[in-house]
Amino acid sequence: MQPYLSRLFLVLAFMGATTLTAPADDRAGGQQLREETWALMTPLPMFAYVVRPVAGGPFPLAVMNHGIAIGEKERSFFPLIEFRDAAFWFARHGYVVVAPVRYGATAVDMPERGHHSLFFAGVGNCDNPNFRGPGLAIATLDQWVIDFMVGEGMVTPGKAIVVGQSGGGWGAIAFSSLNPSSVRAIITFAAGRGGRVDGKPNNNCAPDKLVEETAAFGRTSRIPMLWIYAENDTYFGPELTKRMHEAFIAAGGKAEYHMLPPFESDGHFLIGSPDGIPLWSPLVSKFLDGHP
Repeated sequence: MQPYLSRLFLVLAFMGATTLTAPADDRAGGQQLREETWALMTPLPMFAYVVRPVAGGPFPLAVMNHGIAIGEKERSFFPLIEFRDAAFWFARHGYVVVAPVRYGATAVDMPERGHHSLFFAGVGNCDNPNFRGPGLAIATLDQWVIDFMVGEGMVTPGKAIVVGQSGGGWGAIAFSSLNPSSVRAIITFAAGRGGRVDGKPNNNCAPDKLVEETAAFGRTSRIPMLWIYAENDTYFGPELTKRMHEAFIAAGGKAEYHMLPPFESDGHFLIGSPDGIPLWSPLVSKFLDGHP
């Protein structure tokens, strides 16, 4: 790590939320919530978007994985949070929400040499894509976040959930194959890799390979999962995702599959819209109630 970045992370870690806190006028059953930016001193230091109850605890942890940015400029200027309203929904239901930022400020000057390069690794050539490696990279990051938050004493050990969208959802599926004892349930929205090759809708990089790798994760995955998709997802459409789910279940994985009606112009971004919450929240509430 470059010296000035090392000092930056140490200062932020020491000062914690004091400098970067933005109080949110929101309540969950009388509990005030707080919206913050944290510096996590994990093996690969990273920033994270956090929404948490102000007092009490410890609380269960919700780790939220954002999607994939392929272009260098997209990675360098990636938003701090892609699904703020969804994060607040989980916080209102009693979770400390931590969304690690895999891209952004630490990679602005030299995107391919940024500290987060491991986690925005591409899948390579579509003739033989590496879907497995990038998924497991995000799984590694998730475990780091969980270990860090448990060490802070703010969250309940063994009660974490992981929520992921798109490539972040694929990372959550990969994480399930490791069966971490720290995680009780996993929820994915529009999960997959290799979607919209050359910017074309419904043009996956290597659909058969994606299904094959999904089955490979399912062979060792035993954590309860909920997979949510929308009919008009232009990255991972109904036919492909049903094949993925069937392969995962046949291999031994545990996942509920739900296909929602078309949402706005592209259902791939369902979790990023406040209007999507009434559609997915009943499914998520029922699922989590069944896996306490």
